[in-house]
Amino acid sequence: MASPERPRKRPSRSTIALRWAAVGALAIVAFLYYRPLHSYFSTRSALEQRSVEVSRLRAERSALTRRLARSMSTGALEREARRLGLVRPGERLFIVKGINSWLRTHASTIRSDG
Repeated sequence: MASPERPRKRPSRSTIALRWAAVGALAIVAFLYYRPLHSYFSTRSALEQRSVEVSRLRAERSALTRRLARSMSTGALEREARRLGLVRPGERLFIVKGINSWLRTHASTIRSDG
């Protein structure tokens, strides 16, 4: 035998008003937290990007420091000075022109001799 259904009681108006007030308070809290959370996450993203850039720049700096140390050796300085056309005191500078054309014309004799 089926039990008779009871009519549902509707909550009182004060309970409904209290629920809506809680929902409104929760919405206000969420609204007030949106900006700081958005700022926090965007700042964290920018910090990650900067950290990657800093590590890349540190690697580049160490590579440049090693390159500078190599270029400060006497041999490297002398090669660079020669490339710029500088000579030591007492040496004579000879400028030879037309080497490429001479090599083209004598390429067959150089290969067969070598």
